[in-house]
Amino acid sequence: MDEKHKSRPASVPPSPNERPTLKTIAFMTGLGITTVSRSLKDAPDIGAETKERVRLVAAQVGYHPNRAGVRLRTGKTNVISLILSLEEEFIGLTSPMVVGISEILAATQYHLVITPYSARSDPLDPVRYVLDTGAADGVIISRTEPKDPRVALMMERNFPFGTHGRTEMGHVHPFHDFDNERFAYDAVRMLVERGRRRVMLLHPPPSLTYHMHMRTGFERGLRDFGATSVPFNTVDLDNSLADIRAACEAVMRAPGAPDGVISGSGGGAVALVAGIEAAGLKLARDVDMVSKQSNDFLQWLRPEVITLREDFRLAGRELAKAVIARIEGQPSAELQTLSFPVLQN
Repeated sequence: MDEKHKSRPASVPPSPNERPTLKTIAFMTGLGITTVSRSLKDAPDIGAETKERVRLVAAQVGYHPNRAGVRLRTGKTNVISLILSLEEEFIGLTSPMVVGISEILAATQYHLVITPYSARSDPLDPVRYVLDTGAADGVIISRTEPKDPRVALMMERNFPFGTHGRTEMGHVHPFHDFDNERFAYDAVRMLVERGRRRVMLLHPPPSLTYHMHMRTGFERGLRDFGATSVPFNTVDLDNSLADIRAACEAVMRAPGAPDGVISGSGGGAVALVAGIEAAGLKLARDVDMVSKQSNDFLQWLRPEVITLREDFRLAGRELAKAVIARIEGQPSAELQTLSFPVLQN
């Protein structure tokens, strides 16, 4: 049967003010609405030339599927929800991660929706909302804890998700993580190679899994390379930059001040540099610093800082691929990836 006769073409032109629909494309191509719909779904019984013509017109008129209609027909939303704390470091994490996720979703039927929450509220609330309302087909979360209740809930509901960071719960689930243990270990080594022996670490909040990983690498590096730790426990990466600066200045003015500093983030490094200089010390002369960074701004501002890159854009891509694969039924054990620190020149 000729494709044009599989369904009646739309003979009445759509209103110019209407949102583009399948009817719009059918009228412009002279094809039936069913043929247009099946072409956009890449149905095997529709010819390649017809599919290409339909896709071209759809792109020209700015057609997007009606998500409410898709959900009614298929039970799917075609949405991936990225759940982020409002207090997360937007310069360092959110933008590149969103770009990475979007790069993967652009070639699929999925759309990204960012679901924010305040750190002062229950982090389970946005996850419960997605699960209870069916607002998304999959979820990506960050700031994972060793015993993360969000992971436990989604595992219990058998809901597809991926985590930026690992857990210590005995559950096998999709994740992408950065090797913070290696980062801290390599950072200690680099400082010792520059003659530094008294080392201070600005670490993540103790509640997060990567705090444990970073501390493990730091302490192993101290043992292996013969350095000692200068305590710096009054602040962590969740504190304000002003608080980090003040705490660093106090340590730098005290007896036995560190001659090597490790920062778990680029933003934290800026505050540490300010604290070092407020104490009258000079980078690369009195103190060396190694910092994680996700953008180049730290190198631009302070090339004396030794930087190891954490690629959040890569994390976004890996997490998007993992969640889509999980939705499609791929085993969680095959959807776990780890990236490694890269020295910036």
